[in-house]
Amino acid sequence: MEPGGERELLPRRHLPELRHQAAEYYRSNEVPQRLEEALNATFYLRPPDLYGHLANYFSKFSKPPVICKLIGRKVLDGIGRPTLEVEIFCTVKNHEKSICSIVVSSHSEILDNASPEAIDADEKERNDSINRALEWVNGSLNEMLRDLQPADQCKADELLGEYFAKKVEEEKERKAIEKEEQEAAISAPAYVPALSAVTPSGKKKGGKLGKKSSVAEKPISPAEPIEPLLCGSIAIGGLSLAVAKTGATINNIPLYLRLALMKHDQDLPKELTMPLPMVSLLSCGKSSSGKLKLMKEVMLVPPAELTVKQGIERLLEIQKQMVRLLDPVSKGPSVLKRISHLGCLITGCDSLEQPLILLQTACRNLGLELGIDVQLAINCAAHELMDYDGQQWSNICNAVGSRCYLIAEDAAKSISKLVEDQNINVPKCSGLIIKYTNQTKISDLTELTRLLEGQRHIAILGSPAGESSDDSLVDLAVGLGARFIKLGGLSRGERVTKYNRLLAIEEELAKNGTLRSGENHGFVDFAEEALTVEELLNACPTTEQDPWPSEHSQPLLAQDQNPLSLHGSTLHLNEATNLDPSIFP
Repeated sequence: MEPGGERELLPRRHLPELRHQAAEYYRSNEVPQRLEEALNATFYLRPPDLYGHLANYFSKFSKPPVICKLIGRKVLDGIGRPTLEVEIFCTVKNHEKSICSIVVSSHSEILDNASPEAIDADEKERNDSINRALEWVNGSLNEMLRDLQPADQCKADELLGEYFAKKVEEEKERKAIEKEEQEAAISAPAYVPALSAVTPSGKKKGGKLGKKSSVAEKPISPAEPIEPLLCGSIAIGGLSLAVAKTGATINNIPLYLRLALMKHDQDLPKELTMPLPMVSLLSCGKSSSGKLKLMKEVMLVPPAELTVKQGIERLLEIQKQMVRLLDPVSKGPSVLKRISHLGCLITGCDSLEQPLILLQTACRNLGLELGIDVQLAINCAAHELMDYDGQQWSNICNAVGSRCYLIAEDAAKSISKLVEDQNINVPKCSGLIIKYTNQTKISDLTELTRLLEGQRHIAILGSPAGESSDDSLVDLAVGLGARFIKLGGLSRGERVTKYNRLLAIEEELAKNGTLRSGENHGFVDFAEEALTVEELLNACPTTEQDPWPSEHSQPLLAQDQNPLSLHGSTLHLNEATNLDPSIFP
């Protein structure tokens, strides 16, 4: 056929010769029969279509894609701090191809009113961690994951877990050697003359004359020390998520479906439920003084009967009303400039009731009733409220647990340790806010959500303070069946990107007919549960041991437990709840 001329059908007389040549060429393989079948089905095609059909036919028998290269980069998160980006390349049909990249959200507290020394130390620690993660990704982890099929998530997480455990042991050995060297260097203490107990001029030691000693008030217990993190651990979580996203991309399915398959042992559920967004509208604690700092964050949750789109539209209207109430004179620019890193309005308060009254007024202006048309959630500094006293937390659960959710935002242990212990060893609560950070792996997250459901806890996927523009967190929440998702406010690009992804997934599920309507979950009456357990124990023979044996430690706080999870806990109030002061001892 001449170039530019009309295409002609392939003459049938050429087919026997073509079959013979192909059969001779591929006689040593399993191809002849397949080629024969393919040619018999394509004799009527034009030559260009024939070649494409053959290519598509034999591509089904090609080697599955494998990871060939990892690239780690230092990038900036939503507030300008360094974090990690991971890009995965795979060999697909003998060609190297970039499949996907993810940006890891860094989990660290935003230092407000911190000293310059503390800020410098935090920046140095963060940079050291990212640099170490880059060394791992571009070096040893690159070699370790090469030729691994990204569809094998369990194998990838197993390798990453073994690598992390090895690094932890190396760090312990390094610190032990440093300690021995320091002890050897201080072989004998330097001689220091004893100080005389007699003060100059014959005066006695003591306070100033004329000043009475006063009994100091009981100070608020300091926050428990943050669990030490291995420098560079962010590489483990980042790579696990990148492998999961790569596997989804290669299989031409969204990430949330891949996660749903993993959670349900490759048996995809017929319907998926969208998580309810917990939207932050006010950040008032850090800009207030004294005990007013207990009210860290005020959030609203749309009712379950609304779609995500309807719920977000309703909350946007409430936010506009709040802007008008906070700044009635101007048109809003002065207020809108005061946006926190969480993407919500910043305002101080003169009383704990003030932000709640503000929300209630904004709802009433729109004809909405707080507690019915929209739900209230409060993020409070629980460790300052209850002084790390587990009995107080138990009392408040018994008092209001049947009318609201009580959520532990910071788990007492890391996700990997929670999965390892197979027990949500936290004070009595309705559920946990899970943040995908550091060495957390996808398989850990999948197992933890199963564990939460088995122990009748609700799972909430939470966004860390140092958020990035990567929207994978939303797919995690949908695929793992989280009850709520906490993304911050409806401002700032890194926050809004995730809300847009939430809307897109809802639209896709509705279009495919796989969207399940929201379900209202009942609240746990902790008081009745505790009474039931106590009755069971009273029926048992009395012993001289602790009346609360270890197997019954879940309903109440274990005595030797580190109650770190009290910090930053959330009260999700579904109705107006009056706290009786008598519940506090």
